[in-house]
Amino acid sequence: MSRFWSETTRNITPYVPGEQPRDKIRIKLNTNENPYPPSPGVLACLRELANEDLRLYPDPDSRELCETVADYYGLSAEQVFPGNGSDEVLAFLFQTFFGPDDLIAFPDVTYSFYPVYARLYGIPYREIPVREDFSIDFSGYPGEAKGILFANPNAPTGLYIPPAEIEALLRARPDTLIVVDEAYVDFGNQSVVPLVKKYDNLLVVQTLSKSRALAGMRIGLAMGHPELIEGLNRIKNSFNSYTMDRLAQAAAICAFRDDAYYREINGRIIRERERFKETLRGMGIPCTDSKSNFVFASLPGLKGPDALRLLREQGILVRNFAGNPRIADWLRITIGTKEDMDRVVEAVKKIMER
Repeated sequence: MSRFWSETTRNITPYVPGEQPRDKIRIKLNTNENPYPPSPGVLACLRELANEDLRLYPDPDSRELCETVADYYGLSAEQVFPGNGSDEVLAFLFQTFFGPDDLIAFPDVTYSFYPVYARLYGIPYREIPVREDFSIDFSGYPGEAKGILFANPNAPTGLYIPPAEIEALLRARPDTLIVVDEAYVDFGNQSVVPLVKKYDNLLVVQTLSKSRALAGMRIGLAMGHPELIEGLNRIKNSFNSYTMDRLAQAAAICAFRDDAYYREINGRIIRERERFKETLRGMGIPCTDSKSNFVFASLPGLKGPDALRLLREQGILVRNFAGNPRIADWLRITIGTKEDMDRVVEAVKKIMER
């Protein structure tokens, strides 16, 4: 610990990302990456762009990307904010809308970056318990909260809230900023992006890392009322006006234009997810009704860290959140190819027979 560290640096507990092993001998199902490659159109676009234009700064406003996303969702470009992955978008969001005198709230089982950002930026927060089945109950959220944040489908449970329930929350709390993190929405669910045209207290965050197989490019989005987007740009342009590089902008544009490809590969993931859930349940293994590209399961009679270790010993990486007592014995298992998931099933069988 350096004597030059600030008090914030000394006291913060950073977010822990999933392991990224250097070798490729293991089945990597711990970070919810897409098992399929980006679309051929995206790869062709990147090859074409990797030329002398890289000596020039990118468009600081990512205007063409904003227009492309706006066309896709039926919005205006002024309702779209792009960034380097949804984590960066979330960081700007926390700085833009909340301060030390504001209270925010989010579930006690959700994306674990939310409390990290709140502590980093000195924002008071309250974690509201999810129900015993891990579903979110909005009735217990404090009335004075300036913001409510949640992932939909939630992480790491994979549970999904239909748009009608979210719209009811927007109507009931017009003075609360409702932030819906849709990192996993494309795996068979309906987005609430159309609601941003009706409600000025809704901000929807998405990423191209999961469903569009571009985790390595770091591309995230926020969509909301133009005044919300203007605020995000004010913070972004006070930090780094060139947040998205040329390659990332081009890849994102091409990905949205090749929607048919992504619908096809994500359809495979959805079918494999349902097959895998049914298989686990047939083996007596509890799992949530995940609507994401992962399954949340608990191996009977085993502590979560032990199950994590035993799978790793068989060459399979998954994720366990031992730091949260409510889910310490559960595993988040990314959906890979059929061959990947068959190997997981065989590995689980061996563990259960021990």
